[in-house]
Amino acid sequence: MQFRRLGKTELNVSVIGFGASPLGNVFDDCDEQEGTRSVHAAIDAGINFFDVAPFYGITLAEERLGDALVGKRNNILLATKCGRYGLRDFDFSYNRILRSADESLKRLKTDYVDLMQLHDIEFGTKEQVLNEAIPALYEIKKSGKARYIGITGLPVNYLAEIARQVDIDTILSWAHYNLLQDEINKELVPLSKEKDLGLLNAAPLLQRILSDASIPSWHNAPEGMKAMQAPLQACCAKYGLKLSDVAIAFATAHQGIASTIIGMCDTVNVFNNINALETQIPRELLEEIEALVAPVKNSMWFEGVPENNIPPKNNRP
Repeated sequence: MQFRRLGKTELNVSVIGFGASPLGNVFDDCDEQEGTRSVHAAIDAGINFFDVAPFYGITLAEERLGDALVGKRNNILLATKCGRYGLRDFDFSYNRILRSADESLKRLKTDYVDLMQLHDIEFGTKEQVLNEAIPALYEIKKSGKARYIGITGLPVNYLAEIARQVDIDTILSWAHYNLLQDEINKELVPLSKEKDLGLLNAAPLLQRILSDASIPSWHNAPEGMKAMQAPLQACCAKYGLKLSDVAIAFATAHQGIASTIIGMCDTVNVFNNINALETQIPRELLEEIEALVAPVKNSMWFEGVPENNIPPKNNRP
């Protein structure tokens, strides 16, 4: 397993992070015992960064991860989130963020997390995120309940705008660095270098589009992006490779990203994801993929408060 420093923190995180959302039955029903085995297998294989949130399974993922980490908490770096609690349930108020941290610690059976993050900040008003949620994170960090603090979200340019205004340690961007997206490079990568922020990339498989699994019915991606799955599978198969292996190898190769978070809840996927790190992607295959996805490259859906979905600089009026 390879490790990279998480920005200005003292943490060295595995290049693959264990995304615990599947433990909360986000994609399919996850057998609890198999979920526990997958956590233990990941730790034994060298994965040390685990990311979860109250939203995943409406607290179920945190509860299951907490149970699985009993006796192993000190072997890993643990991240969770606050501010999002359901599909449309958001609360970035100061007191709710403080309570959320305590609730997560109880479910995770620990007295601190290594990283506490505001979850999907584009769903809150800018004023409340800046004036209530961020100060609450400062208090959580000061109290020792979190060693470091960060923000997460979908619109990369909004993440960058907020990160320029506050003192945080990390940024988690999801769905913006993979075979179909590279917008993380436009502002977040340069900003993370400038401010020495730890940059995390989630959803390298683009919520199953870049895999052999069926795409969830709730997926919000444009139809053109979803339609790329079969052609990309066929393209990789010509070289004797699986699409998911190529996608993971591609995403984790980015030296500006500390850890790439992949959802897991069974041991087979844990080992498959780790083995994918060894995948050698032929230059010709990457060229074919680039040509194939060009018509839909960097197409994106939007979520959250409309004014928080800032278009890229080169597309702004």
